[in-house]
Amino acid sequence: MSSTGLSSPAVRIRGLRKRFGATTALGGVDLDVAAGTVMALLGPNGAGKTTLVRILATLLGPDAGEVEVLGHRLPAAAAAVRREIALTGQYAAVDELLSGRENLVLFGRLLGLGRRAARRRADELLERFDLTAAADRPARTYSGGMRRRLDLASSLLVMPRLAFLDEPTTGLDPRSRSDIWAAVRELVDDGVTVLLTTQYLEEADALADAIAVIDHGRVVAEGTADELKDGLGGAVLEVRLRSAADRDAAQRALAPIGGARARPGEAAVLAVPVRGDGLDLVTQAAAALRRAAVEVAELGLRRPTLDEVFLTLTSRPGGVASDDGEVPAAAMAVTS
Repeated sequence: MSSTGLSSPAVRIRGLRKRFGATTALGGVDLDVAAGTVMALLGPNGAGKTTLVRILATLLGPDAGEVEVLGHRLPAAAAAVRREIALTGQYAAVDELLSGRENLVLFGRLLGLGRRAARRRADELLERFDLTAAADRPARTYSGGMRRRLDLASSLLVMPRLAFLDEPTTGLDPRSRSDIWAAVRELVDDGVTVLLTTQYLEEADALADAIAVIDHGRVVAEGTADELKDGLGGAVLEVRLRSAADRDAAQRALAPIGGARARPGEAAVLAVPVRGDGLDLVTQAAAALRRAAVEVAELGLRRPTLDEVFLTLTSRPGGVASDDGEVPAAAMAVTS
């Protein structure tokens, strides 16, 4: 990750609002993205992440607020912004009938490169994204990870100053995800600012210089991964139960000293944010669990994870827009 510079922010947003019918997708977003860094946007489905990216990429207009991208005001300077950005959406936008090389040459010509320059740049990107061996195969024969790499390569035929990556690793296997992470790091090394939306907390932890958590169309927290973790209390009391069947009893026992949340996918592991003296909390928790006759395999203090920060900061009541601007049926029932 690169260090934050002192230059003007690549993105500056103040009071950004966007509605779809009766539903508010963005309810007053304030955000700065420092040039030459990776900013990760985290949030539940429907929080407004993709709507925000589409506005910054000039695909949607804002209803209110001030938006500057690379020093250009939107929507007035949309054409100037488009010349300096790249967008990789949630789904690979490649022509499956063409080969990988043909896809890149086609996009290069559409972006104004000459025939020879487009082929040269295509060859460079095929090598950079480890696609040379498959360059002349139809894209329909590519794996999901290969398609995502080809899609990202097509966004970089003309090197942008700002790249929007909207959930670029969704559905990829760990190896393919690692390849995309390496590509993102190379972009930043080349001086590109990256705005990344993701639902993978470890992805934000690994790549981002700064993180903004969005929920209900607002930024509810912002900072580095360490700052967000420290904001949760600096430590977490983790309780590993001998039996997941005791989870409800353990949560009731721990309720008076702090809400215990089960770790996603692990019903036998509970976490309690530490708000004061951690050692005192350990003592209280042990006594409460003993009184409730709950058997414990392990109990101890550790640093919070970004997953716990995310779960603490976000919630999902109905009545919010989905990220593509469509209102889910459940939300329509609430808002109409």
